[in-house]
Amino acid sequence: MRRRVAGLLYDILLAGERIQQFVAGASLETYTASPLVRSAVERQFEIIGEALVGLRRHAPEIFAQIPEARRIVGFRNVLAHGYDVVDDTVVWQAVHEHLPQLLDVVRSLLENDATTADSPE
Repeated sequence: MRRRVAGLLYDILLAGERIQQFVAGASLETYTASPLVRSAVERQFEIIGEALVGLRRHAPEIFAQIPEARRIVGFRNVLAHGYDVVDDTVVWQAVHEHLPQLLDVVRSLLENDATTADSPE
C-alpha cells in the first residue's frame, strides 16, 4: 500500500479512536450538555470525512471497500457547512452504531497491508 493511502487510513483510525475516548463513559445527555466534547467529536468526524475524500482521489479501490463511505463524506459536509442543523442525536448515533464498524474495516485494511509488500508511492 502506498504511504499516502496508509497515512489516510491511519488518520481515520486515529480520529475514530479519539472520538471513542472523548465519549467514553458519557451518556447522550452529558454529550449534548458539553459544547467542548461535541465540538471535539464533530472535528474528528470532519477529519475522517476529509481522509475519505483523499482515499477516493488517491485509492478509489480502497475507498470502495469502506461501507457507507459516501454517506460519511456527506456527514462531514453537514458538520462543516451545515453546522446550524447538526443534530446531536444523529452524531451520537454515528459514534455508537457506525463508527465501530468503520474502525474495524480500517484496521482490517491496515492489517492486511502489513502482511503484504508495500507498493512504491
